Amino acid sequence: MKSLMRADKLLFSLATLAIFVGITFSLSLPVFTTLFFDYEEYHFFVRQFAVGMLAITLMWSISQLNPDKYLVYIGFTIFLSCLFLMGIMHYLPESLVTSSGGAKRWIRLPGFSLAPVEFFKIGFVYFLAWSFARKLNEHKKSLKEELKLILPYIAVFILVIYLIAVMQNDLGQVIVLALTLAVMAFFAGTSLRLFMLSILGSLVVFLVAIFSSTHRILRIKTWWGTIQNMVLSMFPDSVASVLRVEDAPEPYQISHSLNAIKHGGLFGEGLGNGLFKLGYLSEVHTDFVLAGIAEELGALGVISLALVILFIIYRIFKIASRSTNKVYYLFSLGIGLLIVFSFLMNAYGVTSITPIKGISVPFISYGGSSILALSLGIGMVLMISKKVK
Repeated sequence: MKSLMRADKLLFSLATLAIFVGITFSLSLPVFTTLFFDYEEYHFFVRQFAVGMLAITLMWSISQLNPDKYLVYIGFTIFLSCLFLMGIMHYLPESLVTSSGGAKRWIRLPGFSLAPVEFFKIGFVYFLAWSFARKLNEHKKSLKEELKLILPYIAVFILVIYLIAVMQNDLGQVIVLALTLAVMAFFAGTSLRLFMLSILGSLVVFLVAIFSSTHRILRIKTWWGTIQNMVLSMFPDSVASVLRVEDAPEPYQISHSLNAIKHGGLFGEGLGNGLFKLGYLSEVHTDFVLAGIAEELGALGVISLALVILFIIYRIFKIASRSTNKVYYLFSLGIGLLIVFSFLMNAYGVTSITPIKGISVPFISYGGSSILALSLGIGMVLMISKKVK
């Protein structure tokens, strides 16, 4: 217990609070899904409560360890094992994996399914932190020299794109990892020009990934169909007529998401009293959990939740800024960035600012893999917090 007291108690408490918020809404939001699939009344709540308790225990247990001895082993074990699992998942029989949209994303274990990509993100951040600390520094270099240094990471990331975006059809996770990689490289010592070049190159790759997939093009059309009237009203008619998509699919999910948020108003309808979760807004306990919370607790409830997430990010970045060990600094920074980009991508998606990418809200969305992986990452940051000044 003494080692935990020297860890960042506030970060542990905030992460635990966020997990309990997610547990609460696993009871409130999946009402229609429970009835439709004839699950037991507390099916989702019991499972999320069990996962939450396991996540808190995991976070606490990891925080007890000495980072100088164990961080490297934990980091590389996660990175290499999840890389291996993602590589072989496509070839495993259906009895061992669970598919979504034709892509094999979960490994079946007794009682639940595990998504290796969620844990891989933690391992990938550690790999980058460990490698950047050895290869990159703030000494001034030419762009050619910087490109030579960063080339091996581009090669590794191409493999990541293949395993996640191609094999699992999950572009959202790749975007989160790409942004995290670019920002970590910048803070590790690369120049601003290389950072901007990385963002530009990533944008080109993602545009190719989008327009080479019928499914992704349909998602873009659906998203554009939601916002085009508002956006095109600011352009002359001659320009608007060119940009308008007449055959855009009906934005069913986004429309109901926006309506749920509007219906909640400032104070919400009350916990458990939401209407759009009753068959109108599917996946309200997973990808659209923020819309469900907005309807039941209102804008004030969502702002309060956002503040909890913001304070978690702040505590992680504070630990990073106080770390004298460059690996610890970059790893803590990377974990904070994963939470930032995941939360923003989900929030922007459910409000139609950007297309939906299927990214979970950290700690809040229903699902075991995301919460367990984040708790593992937070536990490693807590481990590091015992060594900061």
